[in-house]
Amino acid sequence: MILGTLVLLLPVSRTAGSPPDVMVAAFTTVSAVCVTGLTTVDTATYWSGFGQAVILGLIQVGGLGVMALATLLTLAVRGRLGLRTTLVAQADTHSTSLGDVRVVLGRMVVMMLTIEAAVALVLTLRFHLAYGRDWGTAAWQGVFHAGSAFNNAGFALFSDNLVGLVTDVWVIGPLCLAIVLGGLGFPVLRELWHRWRHPRRWSLHTTLTVWGTVALLVLGISLFWIIEGLPGGTLDGMDRSGQAVAALGGGVFPRTAGFNSVDYGLVRDETEAITTGLMFIGGGSAGTAGGIKVTTLLILCAVVVAEIRGEPDVTIGHRRIGADVQRQALSVALLAGVLVCGATLATLALTDLPMIDVVFEVVSAFATVGLSTGITPDLPATAQLVLMALMFIGRVGTITVASALALNTRTRRYRYPEERPIVG
Repeated sequence: MILGTLVLLLPVSRTAGSPPDVMVAAFTTVSAVCVTGLTTVDTATYWSGFGQAVILGLIQVGGLGVMALATLLTLAVRGRLGLRTTLVAQADTHSTSLGDVRVVLGRMVVMMLTIEAAVALVLTLRFHLAYGRDWGTAAWQGVFHAGSAFNNAGFALFSDNLVGLVTDVWVIGPLCLAIVLGGLGFPVLRELWHRWRHPRRWSLHTTLTVWGTVALLVLGISLFWIIEGLPGGTLDGMDRSGQAVAALGGGVFPRTAGFNSVDYGLVRDETEAITTGLMFIGGGSAGTAGGIKVTTLLILCAVVVAEIRGEPDVTIGHRRIGADVQRQALSVALLAGVLVCGATLATLALTDLPMIDVVFEVVSAFATVGLSTGITPDLPATAQLVLMALMFIGRVGTITVASALALNTRTRRYRYPEERPIVG
């Protein structure tokens, strides 16, 4: 982040007439490394081609993961992995054994570049053939948006983000596909590559991530279409096919992608509230998405169902969920809620903005989404610092907390007498 800020402060990183600003450079860098997408300036006009390339590089670094990148650099320098580095990489990449860490890291890079290249090709052709851009401009816009989409960053090279392309299925569709694939996580993509024809053989993590993602996508797209399709909504006046494409973006982009094909400053309060919930949940673990993650939500739902039924064990499918996993999920969700509430109170104290817009902005920063109602540039520097801290914590905090809880398991040689306080 420090290096990115210094590079973006160079005159070559800005367009002519764009004044140097440490806060702008720092905020943009944090947003890019944390693959969020919140901005205080217009990416298309403030930053030069070099500055945009730096932002894309920061997005790739953030998407691949700091630990994974450090492991790759260690391999390049040493030509081998030490035991300590291997253990760290195994925890970060969710590998099942020490022996396959090198293979997993290599496949992570290959899979990322392959998906991004395929999406970039489609976008390049679309920008050139449909919008008349020259091959160089079309290729750069295709590569940038493909990388931004797969890494769930949400940076765009258009002043209105994707509002001008809201009904273009050849742009919105590939971007949504890249967003979903990046949000599923590398372990899930790897397992689907080998076992996509045999859902019964999927691991519980893959099952929860895939079907949870499908359910949330269907829910988000449907509700967005229904609410914003009403008279006066942002989809009012579009034909059915245009509404379908716009609703696709409205349901997928809140899954920590950050692109916006409609002006969220004009959406209904119901849509803003639903989008806030989708952003808080986020995507899959070990991927490029943020939020508390789909698996965390489903595990907590399973805990509630088991308690309502009076069952002693929490089960999903034909698998029992351990008590330690239940506590980890509860801790991650509760800490996230406390953090969001605290940041909301702090931002409200620093501004006089409506609470619903502040909550939307705070959750967007914490879940590394990047959606905004347009208030980001108007926030004072102190409030922007709060968002920067949220983006950083949202990117590394939930993973760190979950890993720390998992590694901090210990067994006592004694147990205290049990007592049951009144609950509820």
